[in-house]
Amino acid sequence: MAKENMTLRMESELKAQAAALFKALGMDLSTATGIFYRQALRCHGLPFEVKVDEPNEITYAAMEAAETGEDMYGPFDSVADLMEALNA
Repeated sequence: MAKENMTLRMESELKAQAAALFKALGMDLSTATGIFYRQALRCHGLPFEVKVDEPNEITYAAMEAAETGEDMYGPFDSVADLMEALNA
């Protein structure tokens, strides 16, 4: 089967980390990418779960309080006043 070239754009740090991981597994980026595509075809989708992280109860409570105007602090007259309130 003929092979074709493909160009991927990603952050250089991500590429370096991935290359190091795949090297430790005995493969290069090209081989790892090929495995990803084969798994995607086998699964008829992404070969891992993709979901939106759901906020926890504390975050939901803070969001509700902000919407209703409860537990609102500030504005502060100075950074020192803000820091005092944050550290309280």
